[in-house]
Amino acid sequence: MWNTPAGRGFIMLAVMSLCYGFALNAQMGMATNFYEEILRLDGPQFGYITAIREVGGFVLIFLMAVLYRISLQRLTAGALVMLGLGFIFYGFSTTFWNVIPWVVITSLGFHTVLQTQAALGMSLTVEKRSGSVLGKMAAFAQGGTFAALIMVFIIFYFDLMSFRTTFIILGAVALVGAVAIVGFPHLQDGQLRKVAPRREPLVWRRDYRYYYVLNILDGARQQIFFSFGLWVLVNRFGLDVAHVSLLLLLVAVIAMLSSSWVGKTIDARGERGTLSATNIAYVVALAGFALSNHVLLACFFYLIYAFIIPFSTIASTTYLRKIAVPEEVPPSLAMGVTLLHATAIAVPVVAGFILNYVGYQIPFFIACVFAVAAIFVTRRLDTEKQRSAAKRALDEAAAAGMAPTELDTTLEGDSEAAEAAAILMAADGGAGEEIAVQGTLGAWMTDEEQASDE
Repeated sequence: MWNTPAGRGFIMLAVMSLCYGFALNAQMGMATNFYEEILRLDGPQFGYITAIREVGGFVLIFLMAVLYRISLQRLTAGALVMLGLGFIFYGFSTTFWNVIPWVVITSLGFHTVLQTQAALGMSLTVEKRSGSVLGKMAAFAQGGTFAALIMVFIIFYFDLMSFRTTFIILGAVALVGAVAIVGFPHLQDGQLRKVAPRREPLVWRRDYRYYYVLNILDGARQQIFFSFGLWVLVNRFGLDVAHVSLLLLLVAVIAMLSSSWVGKTIDARGERGTLSATNIAYVVALAGFALSNHVLLACFFYLIYAFIIPFSTIASTTYLRKIAVPEEVPPSLAMGVTLLHATAIAVPVVAGFILNYVGYQIPFFIACVFAVAAIFVTRRLDTEKQRSAAKRALDEAAAAGMAPTELDTTLEGDSEAAEAAAILMAADGGAGEEIAVQGTLGAWMTDEEQASDE
């Protein structure tokens, strides 16, 4: 694998994903008990701290617009450095107020990686295998999560280290991930480019409206669960750090074993049917969790919810790739993250306020409403008809085997076609540079894997 650019990139991204999954999810597994036992936060404050944590996702589109000239791999490495340093100082916090700076810094770091990781993963292969590769990356991230949660369980079950020391370990692992990804090759559709593929600083298109709406609804739904799911298990059912770690360990095992299959399923069955079924499952899981009166039943629905998360994440990303031109995918992913967190900032605050007056079940029923709305939106998805005009021209030119100059001449006067021609020229490395094709993801995939993906 190391002898081909795509294979080398796959290994680098896999190592980064392992480190990212290790650091981020171990922190999430510890955070609820850290807030409860060390910072002494109450229910509404959990909602407030979650809203603050999502600020990084909300401002991501502006950050990406400012830094659009920096390659995705270097941007990812810088974000992981921020994440690592933030985690190192996280454990020194003692109150709600002095933890906020580190919450914001780590938020900027992990939300940046959240979308650059997907863009880098899709650069490893062609469009029809996007889901499969993203599923593999998710599996590696969950492998890191699995290792991290074993460490957290052992540390807190046997009382080996403090929260502070454990946070320092997580920060160090994130820094290792930054070193691993900084040398990622410049790729597009699995082919090596002499320069980084061009990307737009800011994208807002009517063609991508369903992707935007899905992110808004997903943000509202998932932040209710992320803000209060573990809090309910800790506060209502009395789970300690060791028990929470065991639960999240089981989540990681399920995701690690299923993520690759999830990606292949999306490639084979398409985004519309997958997302519709996924949102129906969200309604069942959320309602079941709200109505559970026993800890084992609540944990069961928590696991169901966690199992189906990759379906919606991967499917919405591959949907965008199929309707958008390559240079607009990274900024559009950033726009999606920003829209997702626009609701993610407001919803936990409102839900935290509601908790002062009603039972914890009500926010989860509200999350069901968002999932139902998403079902109606997903039924309207059509990756063939909803391609942007530039994407359609690009696909038709590629199918006809046109060179960029031929496309530019044949469709002269058509602004969308001219845009597609410019994209093809940019894919050649810019300024007419020759494409250095030294291998694709398919060059090192086994025949069985390729046949399965197809």
